[in-house]
Amino acid sequence: MPVRVVEGSAPSQRSGQDASNGRVLPPYSLLSVGRAFAGTQNVSSLQKDEAWRVNVRIQGCDLDNGYLCGTMEALNVPLADTPVVTFWEGELIDAKNYTFYTGKWEATPDDDIRHWSKFPSFGPLLSQVEADGGKSLDLSNYPFVFMRWKEQYFVNVGIDCGLTIAGFYYVCFSCSDGSINGFYYDPNSSPFQKLELKSANEGLSGFTFSSYQLQ
Repeated sequence: MPVRVVEGSAPSQRSGQDASNGRVLPPYSLLSVGRAFAGTQNVSSLQKDEAWRVNVRIQGCDLDNGYLCGTMEALNVPLADTPVVTFWEGELIDAKNYTFYTGKWEATPDDDIRHWSKFPSFGPLLSQVEADGGKSLDLSNYPFVFMRWKEQYFVNVGIDCGLTIAGFYYVCFSCSDGSINGFYYDPNSSPFQKLELKSANEGLSGFTFSSYQLQ
């Protein structure tokens, strides 16, 4: 949910580990409903350095159809009196429902490759993705889960809040430590705004959302 600023080795085949108790879990199980993440989004521009604190919670997940959804809360947005919450829907890159090529939201195949290549874990997959978008890849046991997140609407503020949700996020989830990295894409916003999140479910000190009703 950035401010609109216009400016010119072989993969390991292992499942994720739940950091709270050391149990080895299937990769997608770490993206279950209720999972929470906290971190920052860097929205720096040529004019200034800026980062927002961000909370994300998964609200729905349908692995068979490569779908998940959730809420994103930005806490220290300039000119906003309250945290700004958006609802997003996600596409799991599973080579069945969705490939690495977006095919919408103004993203070209070159844009896709450029953004996915920002993730070191994408390197071993690059040649196959360039060949067919990754349709022939088996990602079921890959230790990273790739996704796209598209914010659909503002939950608690109006569209005149000074932010844009016209773009979407390229996202990489690490099954080994539960961390999330992402890059925001919108041709009319500052490029490669980085999202960095860590799991907030472990221990007794997490964060909580205010109550919002999703329409």
